[in-house]
Amino acid sequence: MNILYCGDSNIADGVLISLLSLLKSAKEAVNVYILTASIKNGNTEISALSQDYADFLDKTAKEFGAENSVKLLDITNLFENDLPLANMDTRFTPCCMLRLYCDLVDGLPDKILYLDNDVICRKNPDEFYEQDMGDFELAGVLDYYGSWFFYNRPFKHEYLNSGVLLLNIKKIKQTELFKKCRDMCRCKKMFMPDQSAINKLSKHKKICNRKYNEQRKLHGNTVFQHFTTSFRFLPWLHTVSVKPWNIDGMHQTLKLFEYDNLLISYQQYKDKYQKETINL
Repeated sequence: MNILYCGDSNIADGVLISLLSLLKSAKEAVNVYILTASIKNGNTEISALSQDYADFLDKTAKEFGAENSVKLLDITNLFENDLPLANMDTRFTPCCMLRLYCDLVDGLPDKILYLDNDVICRKNPDEFYEQDMGDFELAGVLDYYGSWFFYNRPFKHEYLNSGVLLLNIKKIKQTELFKKCRDMCRCKKMFMPDQSAINKLSKHKKICNRKYNEQRKLHGNTVFQHFTTSFRFLPWLHTVSVKPWNIDGMHQTLKLFEYDNLLISYQQYKDKYQKETINL
């Protein structure tokens, strides 16, 4: 099973939790690719995820099976050669758009499952991963809110959440989908730029069951739970944004204890990495 994460040094906690959840749930080998970059945007400098941390993740993955692997790919040059100029200063960091460059990266497999770093795998994901992609560019789940507000065709619900996407890289290269998305991000300012571009430009997408990207509330059949920002209407209208590494928030705000064993493992591995780093 090929997995893709993207981001800078700030994804470290999320990737560790997400990876551990995959290793505990998947029945086949997990081969992880992480696209990262160092970016200077005005006075802001964004640091790439370190090779040292990737090596730690690789070592951790191999504790669950020697065939598992984690590989870090620094694509700073690719990013700098085609900057998403119109969207460098959105509320999302530029590194959120790194997945739009994966068609340019040598060595990535033709089929890969992209996950945001705030996604937890709860059940065996093999069925989702092994589905026949045929001529589809990507497969995903409707965005819980966006599918009601954004349409390419009148009242046609097909706006996908981009946090869990099964990518057919071979087809994406043929249709130049990600090239078109990069062009759009360079020229047009958008809210959630990469997700917006993917939904606007993809002509061959497969819509899957909500259980493969649950964005709202945990259900018994949930395979992937995605901890997105959500709205609450009581006692007043407000937003809730709790990420898995915010353990107090998971307990106190979400009242969610489902992942306590996973989060204990996460804290143990995080402490282990910090101790190893200090001793270097």
